[in-house]
Amino acid sequence: MNFLFSILVSLFAVSLLVLIPWVGVWALDLRFLFGVIVPYAALATFFVGIVARVIHWGRSPVPFRIPTTAGQGWSLPWIKTNPIDNPSTRTGVIARMALEVLLFRSLFRNSRLEFRGGPKIAYEWEKWLWLAALAFHYAFLVIVLRHLRFFMEPIPVFVHLLENLDGLLEMGALPLQGAGIPGVMISDLVLLLAVTYLFLRRIYIPQVRYISLPADYFPLFLIIGVALTGVLIRYMGPIMRFAVGIDVVSVDIVRVKELAIGLFKFHPKVPEGIGTIFFIHLFLVSVLIAYFPFSKLMHLAGIFLSPTRNLANNSRAVRHVNPWDYPVKVHSYDAYEEEFRDKMVEAGLPLDKAPPAAETDEKNSEQG
Repeated sequence: MNFLFSILVSLFAVSLLVLIPWVGVWALDLRFLFGVIVPYAALATFFVGIVARVIHWGRSPVPFRIPTTAGQGWSLPWIKTNPIDNPSTRTGVIARMALEVLLFRSLFRNSRLEFRGGPKIAYEWEKWLWLAALAFHYAFLVIVLRHLRFFMEPIPVFVHLLENLDGLLEMGALPLQGAGIPGVMISDLVLLLAVTYLFLRRIYIPQVRYISLPADYFPLFLIIGVALTGVLIRYMGPIMRFAVGIDVVSVDIVRVKELAIGLFKFHPKVPEGIGTIFFIHLFLVSVLIAYFPFSKLMHLAGIFLSPTRNLANNSRAVRHVNPWDYPVKVHSYDAYEEEFRDKMVEAGLPLDKAPPAAETDEKNSEQG
């Protein structure tokens, strides 16, 4: 029941976010608010939030070497080491970080505990989670890079190349393109499939479902909303125009690029002819950008500041001194025993240092 509550709360929140720009633009005609002010506010929140969190993490003391070790460390020349899973040099740390950032190496090695055939315990390799996470992140990156064509004129060569590679499925849809229907981009399908799998996994696996909170479901629903509105803008308008001759979700891409370039050059202007669905899409993207620094999505920056990943395991070769080890006034046990000796003798507590014989005889005579 708790997981159902978390899902409903997150779904309601995203639905409300869709409703806000729909009412604001379609009913109240607040195009400048949702087309200029909201995106600028989201970007300012994004950059300020990331800088603040990175500074906070950077100021956190890490006095000792605490790298995660998953292999044999360097010790003696005749013992084989694992220079990536247990790096002792800066080169090994760079290789480890590169594999972690680009290929999610630690997630690739992840396993899940399962009960099979009653009390028997088995460990399942989480290959599908690794594959879905990798596909999701790279598809999202490709989509972000493709959107650079709206902000730059002329469009960079690498954006054209990326669009051609991403649109390989367009070759089978040439007749539809002649009717004004754009071809399917691979990254759009991959992103929707991957984020759907990540959502269903949270529901299907009992252990993951038990620990999932609204903060886990909300970004998933928000990203699904961003992806679906983007798909509606790209595909649904031309399809409906071709099928029934009605512009249900019409968006003028030329006007959208005019708006984007104006935002990029800090000379914003909201041209006429941009459909309401675009402002819904832009508002969801702005919310995702503003929400980023305060959510679990900050692992994008946190991975580079994690001492379990970015430190070399060279404690055997280098003596590390705590730079925050300033003098502290302490009360040693010897001083404590010296101060409370009489009370400890009266209570019959053991002493590390025996009391003088005269003092002991005096105490015994008083008790006798």
